[in-house]
Amino acid sequence: MTPVPSPDTSLYSEDLAPVPPSGRTWTTWNYAALWISMSLCIPTYMLASSLIGGGMNWWQAIFTIFLGNTIVLVPMILNGRAGAKYGIPFPVFARASFGVKGANIPALLRAIVACGWFGIQTWIGGFAIYQAAKLWIPALASLPQIFPDSWGLQTGPAICFILFWILNMYVVWLGVESIRKLLVFKAFFLPLAALALLFWAITAVHGGLGPILSQPTQLHGAAFWTFFIPALTGMVGFWATLSLNIPDFTRYAVDQRAQARGQAIGLPPSMTLFAFIGVIVTSATTLLYGQPIWDPVVLAGKFENKVLITLAMTAVAVSTLATNIAANIVSPANDFANLSPARINFRTGGLITGVLGILIFPWKLIADPSGYIFTWLVGYSSLLGPVGGILITDYYLIRRQQLSVTDLYSLRGAYSYTGGFHRRAIVCLLLGIIPNIPGFLATIGLISRNAMPAWIISLYSYAWFVGFFVSGVCYRLSFNYKKQVNYVSIDY
Repeated sequence: MTPVPSPDTSLYSEDLAPVPPSGRTWTTWNYAALWISMSLCIPTYMLASSLIGGGMNWWQAIFTIFLGNTIVLVPMILNGRAGAKYGIPFPVFARASFGVKGANIPALLRAIVACGWFGIQTWIGGFAIYQAAKLWIPALASLPQIFPDSWGLQTGPAICFILFWILNMYVVWLGVESIRKLLVFKAFFLPLAALALLFWAITAVHGGLGPILSQPTQLHGAAFWTFFIPALTGMVGFWATLSLNIPDFTRYAVDQRAQARGQAIGLPPSMTLFAFIGVIVTSATTLLYGQPIWDPVVLAGKFENKVLITLAMTAVAVSTLATNIAANIVSPANDFANLSPARINFRTGGLITGVLGILIFPWKLIADPSGYIFTWLVGYSSLLGPVGGILITDYYLIRRQQLSVTDLYSLRGAYSYTGGFHRRAIVCLLLGIIPNIPGFLATIGLISRNAMPAWIISLYSYAWFVGFFVSGVCYRLSFNYKKQVNYVSIDY
């Protein structure tokens, strides 16, 4: 089944094996459809509307989202080339630069972020169920409080969250194939639901789009740039996870053109269009209710028709379930499997993802725009940017897109380095993370913003960019320019 001869069992499983040419069947439109499906989700809507909640006007928010997704498309396509060329998933690709064992470091960083996204999506789906259920069972909204106040978790929503979590885990147990019909349902229904919400916003506000689009920005001068820079970083961070593990999907591409064109067609346009709907609806809520309601599930709860709300919330839950499995289970399952291919399979990796997804308290992350953008999106981009910088520098500037597939699955091959760890990559990874630590600690309140020079704290606003370039440049400089390098088998 695989072209890898006699691989080490500690590095190989059927899930991690290279996809043979006969299995590479994804075309341009498969990748475009994948991105359209993943982009049309509630977090995308919330991403856009949270910018309105932060003070931007409609065109500033849309431009920020379009620019961020155009930027992240570049590493998406670059990293995707390795998957398309060799048929290997992200954890195996990372072995070339981090070592056959050291690859677990970037894989786990990416997997933990996926666990966070899994938790956020599961909370959204569970809260949608709660919004519908409390209409028919009013007592659900007044159950005795059983969680500490510091958790910020009410009993009714918690019950629905756990029930939806169990449903997710059941689908994981059945396998990825069980989600295909849900993805088809989502692809057809969610665009229609989004357009219906847009129609509601236009008709509910007297004067249609005019008053909505004429709302002025609340950010001027330095205040705008103070918000825009980290917001742009957050937009890049939104798909920073997929920009790393995109080989998990491009390994099935019929050719390089298919993955590159498909991603370009599917990612920036679909994100921007769906974000535009979120911006319009959120702006309308400001006019109708006096404050921006950036969570569509909360907004739907304000409608009066019980049957309409129930249908809408059921659709949100089913759509969220489909997105969760496709975007937040497949990749971390591979990442966790890379730890011990003989012991961890898709099911086990999915269960690990599910448990960690609860432990991050997702309901607190999306409670307000500052937590969602500046703590969550920008925070994890400071970890994933350095990984991306190293992967791209190694593959393009050091190895010139040449890898030995056999050695990627061998403990004694070119990528074994020192005990399976490439120390240069690990050191450069740390160097890319360190500059963003002070700003992160100041953002979450662990240190005062006056504790260090302002320019050091401000680096966090550029977290993904800082990490990407610092780690990438350090990695490139760590090699002797005059050294004759065999780009397939580098000796150290």
